[in-house]
Amino acid sequence: MDLEAVPGVGAKTADALAELDDAERALETGDVATLARAPGITEGRAAAIARGAIRIRHDDDGGFLATDRARELYRDALSLVKARAVTTYAKKRLETLYPSSAASRIEEVQAFTRASMERTPTADVRAALADVEPLSAPQGVRVTDRCLATTDAERYAKAREVIPELPVEVVEDTRELAELARGYSTVVALDEAFAGVTIDGDVRVEPGALETPAELVPERPLAFFAANRDTLLAAAEVHRVAGMDALLDIDGLESALARVTADGGVTGDDELARLTDAIADLDAAVSMAENVANDRLREAIRERDVTIEGSDLLSLVERGAGVDSLLSRELGDEYDAAVEAAREHLVETLALDAGETELARQAFPEDPTFPVEHDESVISRLREQLEAEKSRRAARHKRELARELADEREAAEELVRAALELDVELAVARFASDFECVMPDFDGDGFDIAAGRSPLLDVEFAAVEPVDYGVSGVALLSGVNSGGKTSTLDLVALVVILAHMGLPVPADSVRLRRFEELHYHGKTQGTLDAGAFESTLREFAALADGQAGRLVLVDELESITEPGASAKIIAGILEELGERDVTGVFVSHLADEIRDVARYDVAVDGIEAKGLVDGELVVERSPVKDHLARSTPELIVEKLADGGENGFYDRLLAKFE
Repeated sequence: MDLEAVPGVGAKTADALAELDDAERALETGDVATLARAPGITEGRAAAIARGAIRIRHDDDGGFLATDRARELYRDALSLVKARAVTTYAKKRLETLYPSSAASRIEEVQAFTRASMERTPTADVRAALADVEPLSAPQGVRVTDRCLATTDAERYAKAREVIPELPVEVVEDTRELAELARGYSTVVALDEAFAGVTIDGDVRVEPGALETPAELVPERPLAFFAANRDTLLAAAEVHRVAGMDALLDIDGLESALARVTADGGVTGDDELARLTDAIADLDAAVSMAENVANDRLREAIRERDVTIEGSDLLSLVERGAGVDSLLSRELGDEYDAAVEAAREHLVETLALDAGETELARQAFPEDPTFPVEHDESVISRLREQLEAEKSRRAARHKRELARELADEREAAEELVRAALELDVELAVARFASDFECVMPDFDGDGFDIAAGRSPLLDVEFAAVEPVDYGVSGVALLSGVNSGGKTSTLDLVALVVILAHMGLPVPADSVRLRRFEELHYHGKTQGTLDAGAFESTLREFAALADGQAGRLVLVDELESITEPGASAKIIAGILEELGERDVTGVFVSHLADEIRDVARYDVAVDGIEAKGLVDGELVVERSPVKDHLARSTPELIVEKLADGGENGFYDRLLAKFE
């Protein structure tokens, strides 16, 4: 796919998308999460790019919504669906749905919608979805406890490129390799020439190591699972509670993830935990061991009387002997016991094994001294030994866990993708359920809505009165003020927009044609000045010259100028549209006047008021076909005429006939 052919995608954005492994699939499926992983592309931008790619695929110019009011109602309709999604991803993914005149696009989304409406949203699934979010790319992994070594400059360059996570060193001979082994817990020699060489430390000769990067750097695959651990666990729970099939063993994944730490390490191994604790507690344990020895010596000195003959004292002084000699002579056994106590404390506190114990015991020398002090060089060697063993064991466990998880990455990505897409489906299912929607049939002439109810009204949906209305051709819609003419027009536009999005509509049934464009002109506030009036006429002239198959909805166009002129202008527009294959509804209080000046028999429908009750209109919300509705003033005069005595109101009422 030519990325720059997608609307809104320039060279810079195309380069960013090209960095994705599956950009074409993401564009084909509207996978906003994947597109948003491209550098510099937000989820909102990703949704816009996905819409552009969809339009190309369906040869859709994206011009269905031809007016501001139509676009406003689309945003309102989309908001109703988005409000029923749990995840941010689903809300952005739903933005790839838009009203289209392309049959293939409508049918594509309808298939998705029908499948979605089979879903049953539950509180458990929604709760599990709350913790699912798009997968994130792990930050760059750097490993410092092991390195690669080679004698070849080309191999050095390749190693730097293939495995950037590890330091790579150039060595001349075995001696330099041995020096590296003293500074790293593991050294991997890439040259066959080092095979059979014996070197102290963990030195491995693996000429083919660059072919299996995950073996050398298990942190690479583990970093992905560490960075996305919570999301993967949440997605697994979604599959479990929703009864969805997965491409991997969910229990096995959860068990493996339980062994991955937040920083990409491993846990769950007792020996590794022991080594980790020993390193962390080493300095404190050494200090406490010294205290144990010195406390015992102090107690021994307090409990014993040490007597030194004058000649002995003179001999000791002449030899330059000090307290060490006195301890050796007078408290030798007590000193040995104190040192032994220190050694035992150190070994037991750190839970050292046999080899570590042998080294640790050397930290407290046999030669008497006071106060007792440890040999720091021994402790340094012990720390190095513990850290090397920890690194080797951790690396071994990382390799084992990485092997277990590496092959599951694609399935894990699909696990999260499926959970996120489920949220999209459930949002549509909830929309359909909340507003008692049905799938529309695109086999009508114009539109025919049975028991349509708008969820956009400022009342509880359950309290919305159903409306039946259908139009084939062009009609005028008359009715009393506040009788529901505008809300009926809004309902028609909303149903048509949802239907052309491929979504269900809030009605008992809907039949309609597939319209090419929706032109909805809302009510103008006040009489227009000359410039605005001219602009409006130009707009309708263009509308009259446009292509067939459009739906035109106009609300009280007469307000643009004087009533007499408005009636003539609207009649002229209706005549033009009536000669073309256009469906239209014009709401007007001048229906009678328009009909009088039109050159053909204009269809007039009416939203009829049943009367006034306590000053409030009682209205039959469904328009009556071929009926000019009475105005509110006529109703009021009629009510007064019923109780009038002098005939004044009767004479006024006659004027309306």
